[in-house]
Amino acid sequence: MSTDMIALLMFGSMLMLLMTGQRMFGIIGFVAVVFALWLWGDRGGHDLAFAQALKLMNWFPLITLPMFIFMGYILSESRLADDLYRMFHVWFGPVPGGLAIGTILLMVLISAMNGLSVAGMAIGATIALPELLKRNYDKRMVTGVIQAGSSLGILVPPSVVLVLYAMIARQPVGQLWLAGVLPGLMMAGLFVAYVWLRCRISPELGPVLSAEERAAVSRAEKYRLLLAGLLPLGIFLVMMVPFVTGYTRLVESSVIGALAATTAALVKRRLTWAVFETSTRQTLAISCMFMWIILAALAFGAIFDGLRAVDALKGLFLDNLHLGRWEILILMQLSFLLMGTFLDDTAMLVIVAPLYVPLVAALDFDLIWYGVLYTITTQIAYMTPPFGYNLFLMRAMAPPEVSLADIYRSIVPFVGVMILALALVMAFPDIALFLPDLVFNR
Repeated sequence: MSTDMIALLMFGSMLMLLMTGQRMFGIIGFVAVVFALWLWGDRGGHDLAFAQALKLMNWFPLITLPMFIFMGYILSESRLADDLYRMFHVWFGPVPGGLAIGTILLMVLISAMNGLSVAGMAIGATIALPELLKRNYDKRMVTGVIQAGSSLGILVPPSVVLVLYAMIARQPVGQLWLAGVLPGLMMAGLFVAYVWLRCRISPELGPVLSAEERAAVSRAEKYRLLLAGLLPLGIFLVMMVPFVTGYTRLVESSVIGALAATTAALVKRRLTWAVFETSTRQTLAISCMFMWIILAALAFGAIFDGLRAVDALKGLFLDNLHLGRWEILILMQLSFLLMGTFLDDTAMLVIVAPLYVPLVAALDFDLIWYGVLYTITTQIAYMTPPFGYNLFLMRAMAPPEVSLADIYRSIVPFVGVMILALALVMAFPDIALFLPDLVFNR
């Protein structure tokens, strides 16, 4: 049987098994081992799985994964983010759409604390959404803001998705995180500009705080809130500055971040046993899930390496279809957008990374830059119907007056902004590569 037919059979088998509702890592790992046994016999099939497990266990930067997840859960479970929102509420209230703008900035800081979009969505929906609706903000505007802002968690470091990409693409996590900084801030800036301009044109969408509310907060209280709200930012700086300046490696910085978050919660007297237990349990569950996903992806990718399927795909695009390298790249991004309507970010990466990542390298594109492109495309997939994760999370957390139709309509302008950001990073790769080049002198 030809290589092309074997690859198609693998993908077909995997897609059929996905319909059974079983866990993604189990399906992909099962398909990989079964095909390895078929292609190379008992010894080859067994060796494949064990070799990938050993490769995973020997990947030292993987230790950063539980450290950053634990840091994020300590900060969110101890409610230190409440101070952040109160700070933005006071300081941005006089600006048109100011509370929505403050919510976006809150999401940026939450992203820097956690690296997962779920945490930002939970905090935004429970803290920001009731306040915004109470102050007569347009419900479609605010639900779109929270969904778009929470999606920054998978781009702004410490992004867990970029850790997964780093392992599969065999790229340095530190460089990928730095590559996500400027695109993430640019996207947040585009969100802020859109909200401000929209509320400037239609003030009823985001009314400013009344003069009475502004007068009720003293200058001393405003500065107290500023100091309290900047505590999570201080934790992020304590963690990242030694890494960027070269005093620590990434693993040591992740430990510093976890210790700093725990210490801050302890000093603020919010580190209860319930907070610690919940944070530990969630860290263990998510870390194990990602480890199984990475193991399955490595095994699946090893099959394609052995089949040399990437060479066949490259020949199809370049020799048979006569496409240019940029045309191939655009087609790859469009396929991610299509898959994002029914798959999550990890599923997309695991399914296509064994083909796409070597193909990107063969086309002489930078794999660090491509990691940012993939992540931005994943952000868009998080918000696109019918199966965007953020859509369902918002529906579960929103009050009854916010319908599913409102949630679907709310994301349209923000998806447009994210597509613009994706186009800018594709057209100007230095947006993503400037910081990695500066820090690592690549």
